[in-house]
Parts: sequence; C-alpha cells; structure tokens
Amino acid sequence: MARQESKEWSVYVLRCGDGTLYTGATNDVQRRLQTHLRGRGAAYTRSRLPVELIYREACGTRGEALRREAAIKRLSRAAKLALVEGRGGSGCDGER
Repeated sequence: MARQESKEWSVYVLRCGDGTLYTGATNDVQRRLQTHLRGRGAAYTRSRLPVELIYREACGTRGEALRREAAIKRLSRAAKLALVEGRGGSGCDGER
C-alpha cells in the first residue's frame, strides 16, 4: 500500500543573512523554516543565518515540488528575484 502524504508539498526560497538565496522543498514550510533558523537545516544555510522566507509556492505532490525546486535552482539570481517579486516564471502547475 502506498504511503499517503499528509500535507501538500511546497517549494520555498529563503534570503540568507549574507544576501544569498536558498531554494528547497518540503511538506511543512513553517517547520522547515524553524529548522533552518535553529541551524539544523541545510548545510548551506547553517553558516548564513539568519534566514528569511521570501517565497513559497504550493506544488501538490513531492515529485512536482522537487521538479520545481530543480527548475528554480537553474534560474539566475535576477530571474529568482523576479519570481519572488511576482514578475516571472510559471508555477508548479505551469501557470503564473
């Protein structure tokens, strides 16, 4: 029997204390943000605290979220900032 996911998956972007951007995927954005803030998140963010959540996009399934995360990570910094500001990109469902 397939395991059911309890929450909708999302992709998110954090602004780190040094101004860099970090992109991740999770099924609980607030829990994951708190993990990052405690220095227990990704190795990248541990030395760049504090972090601030600047973007969240609902994706539905884990697979959709991971594909969208990979797509966002391939964007230039300028394109990521445009996405955060609502000026660019298409969402998990292909719409924006």
